Amino acid sequence: MMSACDDSTKNPPNTNDNPAYQNSTKSTKENATNEGSEGSNVKRDAGGYIVGKKIPKKEHYVNGILLANKMYPMPKNFAPGESTEARAAFNELNKKAAKANFTFDAFSTYRSFERQETLYNNYVARDGAEKADRYSARPGFSEHQTGLAFDIGEIGNAGDYADDRFGDTAAGKWLAKNAADFGFIMRYPEGKEKITGYQFESWHFRYVGQSIAQEIYKNNSTLEEYLHEKG
Repeated sequence: MMSACDDSTKNPPNTNDNPAYQNSTKSTKENATNEGSEGSNVKRDAGGYIVGKKIPKKEHYVNGILLANKMYPMPKNFAPGESTEARAAFNELNKKAAKANFTFDAFSTYRSFERQETLYNNYVARDGAEKADRYSARPGFSEHQTGLAFDIGEIGNAGDYADDRFGDTAAGKWLAKNAADFGFIMRYPEGKEKITGYQFESWHFRYVGQSIAQEIYKNNSTLEEYLHEKG
């Protein structure tokens, strides 16, 4: 099944000291006050989004980790570009992959609020809102806006990009097993839709740093579970 993750990013901006991955204590405390109290006592629509939720003025950090999901959207003007740290880690991952005769392409990374808005609206027009909400984030809620999400496929097999088939390939299995060693987690694992809010995507990876990624992988967990947050 094809997913929303099919938008390519070329020549990303140079974003040293990327604000998408910082120990932002101020942001964490402010958002904990403004949004953390919502918990499970909120009304959600058919797509899993909080009814009446407004786009915030600040992004949501938990212990320095930027969290973007159906509960925590990002400001419209939050535009860090692709994370240079995540790109460097991806390049190191590819060096190891080459030894196993795989070469990966990060075919979609950073997306602006406006780009996600266009994509989401197109998917709604094609599949309807209820179905689109399972695989495509509404504008402001997309991990791609953080600059830390990498949709990954095997070069030479573009037909498997953003498709369930990728997870069954040798390349997809290698990536699922080794990504954590380079700081990436499979963001939407199989069987975790009720936690993450999105269906299984074997190609969508999120950079969180090596130690956190290895812990999440070891525990067959998710970012929400690691941070003790709602999805």
